[in-house]
Amino acid sequence: MTPADLADHASNVADHADSLILTLVGGFVLAFVFGMIANRLKLSPLVGYLVAGIAVGPHTIGFVADQELAPQLAEIGVILLMFGVGLHFSLADLMKVRKIAIPGAIVQIGAATVLGWGLGRLMGMSDLEATLMGFALSVASTVVLLRALEERKQVKGDVGRIAMGWLIVEDLVIVIALVVLPLLVIQPGETLSGMDLAGSIGWTLFKVAGFTAIMLVVGARVLPWVLVRIAHTKSRELFTLGVLAIALGIAWVAYALFHSFALGAFLAGLVLNSSPLGHNAAERSLPLRDAFAVLFFVSVGMLFDPTILVREPLAVLGVLGIVIVGKSIAALAITTLFKLDKATSLTVAAALAQIGEFSFILAALSVQLGGMRQETHDLILAAALLSISLNPFVFAFIDRIGAKPKPPAKEPTPVTSLI
Repeated sequence: MTPADLADHASNVADHADSLILTLVGGFVLAFVFGMIANRLKLSPLVGYLVAGIAVGPHTIGFVADQELAPQLAEIGVILLMFGVGLHFSLADLMKVRKIAIPGAIVQIGAATVLGWGLGRLMGMSDLEATLMGFALSVASTVVLLRALEERKQVKGDVGRIAMGWLIVEDLVIVIALVVLPLLVIQPGETLSGMDLAGSIGWTLFKVAGFTAIMLVVGARVLPWVLVRIAHTKSRELFTLGVLAIALGIAWVAYALFHSFALGAFLAGLVLNSSPLGHNAAERSLPLRDAFAVLFFVSVGMLFDPTILVREPLAVLGVLGIVIVGKSIAALAITTLFKLDKATSLTVAAALAQIGEFSFILAALSVQLGGMRQETHDLILAAALLSISLNPFVFAFIDRIGAKPKPPAKEPTPVTSLI
């Protein structure tokens, strides 16, 4: 090997050695900067995180983050996001609004999927790709919804309970979809009859049901016992590591069995949620969940080609119309059918008129499996960016037509405070 070859090899090793720290620094710093800008503009910080990813992606000039490393960091973000969903899953809350949340979420998912399929077919997509696009457009972002309801002080009211119950059902549907999706995408050269496909899906769902039963029965006894023993050490570091080890370990087991990190992470959070130390587990994992969730959104932005806004403006408008108009009309129709008042119906519809993290996860998996083209993925990301950015304006519009929340009644001033 010549001295020049040795120098090139050393340079490549050095570049690879610092790619992790450069990706982390670039991702966190730019996410903070753009997140702050989005916050000042009264937008969700998610918009800033996605823009930060676009800035360090290959489609813009300047620094480009490691394209192989970022998706792996994003996968950890997916695991921790799903772990958090499980930790905050409340079956009791869902049962309170089950009569509207369950049929409402299912009908809205179906309506958005059909609309997306219709648009996709008009654009020349295959049935599978068009259906996957519609399904990805049907799921709202929990992060954006919570932020909107918190700003309106409606999280604990009827509107908040209905909207969150609705989102819980959507989350459950997505978890199942992420497990079944690899079976639906047939690779080139493969042939699979309808009976074989139905059998494969049935067998996979049977295994998922068995794994879930084991987790809920055995895991519900073992994992809380483990956490209690770790807590007896009185070491915050060991407790935090124990929580993360449980989340990542069970996610890996589910991936080995079903090729789905999301299912294992969700079940791990669900089991710990019912344990006496579930609140502490959620609190300990929150900082890392937030950090890797940011990296997840940054990595999603890195995959986005912003030129699609110029190249395919009509397609972007069509997809955005499904998210904001189509989903809202479906939600309004369902809530009106259940005879909810006008303000509640409008607020639920506006809260669901956006897409976010689970749409990204589903679209990324579809691309990875070969069931969706990168251009369709970009359309979904464009719709997410625009719908999240426009969501505050959607709320402002419904307030004008009768959905503005009433200010809380002022309590009489105590006599003691006047003395």
